[in-house]
Amino acid sequence: MLIRRASDIASSEITPQGVYVSRRDFIAGAAAVGGSLLAAAAVPAFAGTKLNTVKGPFGTDEKLTPLKDITNYNNFYEYGTDKYSPAAKAGALRTRPWTVKVEGHCKKPKTYDVDEIMRMATLEERVYRLRCVEGWSMVIPWTGFPLKVLIDRAEPTSKAKYVEFTTLLDPGQMPNQRSGVLEWPYVEGLRMDEALHPLAILCFGLYGEVLPNQNGAPIRIIAPWKYGFKSIKSLVKIRFVETQPQTAWMKAAPNEYGFYSNVNPTVDHPRWSQAKERRIGEFFKRSTLMFNGYAEQVQGLYSGMDLRKNF
Repeated sequence: MLIRRASDIASSEITPQGVYVSRRDFIAGAAAVGGSLLAAAAVPAFAGTKLNTVKGPFGTDEKLTPLKDITNYNNFYEYGTDKYSPAAKAGALRTRPWTVKVEGHCKKPKTYDVDEIMRMATLEERVYRLRCVEGWSMVIPWTGFPLKVLIDRAEPTSKAKYVEFTTLLDPGQMPNQRSGVLEWPYVEGLRMDEALHPLAILCFGLYGEVLPNQNGAPIRIIAPWKYGFKSIKSLVKIRFVETQPQTAWMKAAPNEYGFYSNVNPTVDHPRWSQAKERRIGEFFKRSTLMFNGYAEQVQGLYSGMDLRKNF
């Protein structure tokens, strides 16, 4: 079995030699060019240094996807529907100042500065070396901490059955929001027990650095047992709600994209099989694993559910 609980992740595994031969200058005033990792305005508190990462509770011994592929082959519909537009167009995104509003059915609603959220992780911060699937797959060393840490601070009430997430709405910075390809802003959601699972991550870095804009800067969700579109990017609002949120893709194509969207090789997309996936960097397809290989960790969340109906 490829998935293991990591007893250790060596620094050489997390940041392979040569990945940062040409380190970006994150100091204020650095020029933002098309395809660059960060815009000039995006200078976070951790700029210029690696994030304070330690080994994580979940890991895989699979080979990491190269940084150049992770940052140049993306789905981020706010910048275009092809895989290369995000890297070319997201450099202009201003990630400071940036706030995340936490509201809804909770006792302690609050608007957080993103750097405050990042500092919240001082003792909780982890590197998660995880597979992510969107029809293709990658193995990415994310940096972040369990979403549960922030949820617990908000103290949700008994009415909070789901957590709704919302992306920034700013067509000036995200030009494809002027299109009608989706209903904007982008909205996603998790059931409360999913959001509280330790594999649901508030993520703000990869390969030991702050997130590149095209990968969802400055903060995003990672739910690696689900298809990639569930892992919402450039997060600005977390809302505790009583009823299941209507997500962006459910509104766009409800017969194709259900609320749960768990990686499930036995349930085909209406237009293609999901039994196989293509790992970036590999020529041949490989078999898709149930829950993307995290069945041992998450299958209990869906005990008794019909996963063909609740796709």
